[in-house]
Amino acid sequence: MTSWAEFTESAPRIAAVFTRRHAATKNLCMMATLRADGSPRISPLEPRMSGGELILAGMPNTRKFDDLLRDPRFCLHTATVDTMVGDGDAKLWGTVVDRVDAKELQRRFAEELFAESGFDIRDRPFDHFFLADIAGASTVEVADNHLEITIWKPGHPERVVERD
Repeated sequence: MTSWAEFTESAPRIAAVFTRRHAATKNLCMMATLRADGSPRISPLEPRMSGGELILAGMPNTRKFDDLLRDPRFCLHTATVDTMVGDGDAKLWGTVVDRVDAKELQRRFAEELFAESGFDIRDRPFDHFFLADIAGASTVEVADNHLEITIWKPGHPERVVERD
């Protein structure tokens, strides 16, 4: 399993773009999951990094979490509002593991969420608590007169492809 901490160490360029775009949109990303019939679903999500993990948690009883329980594959895309991609664009994909039993990590997550936003879920139980196993990532950045596409997969260094 590739945790957020392992990902940021082995793909620092992509992690920096993802982190920058994640912060710029107040943590908003779009998450793709697969519906029961195999068609894609796109849903907003505010993933968070805590305890070296990328956590995909949110409002209980949502269809996106039903999707993940049935098929753990996901893709996260930083919300892009600039069609010229001036601040970059990032995608992460992989699978999730439901760690509803990870009480200490949930406690830390809830404390950090409260400290950052004032949203208080510190005494609420989690129905699901998904940790991301990152299987790949990419970014697109504009550099001079071309695009730089950075690609990463576990066990390999980041590589940059230039496009005119």
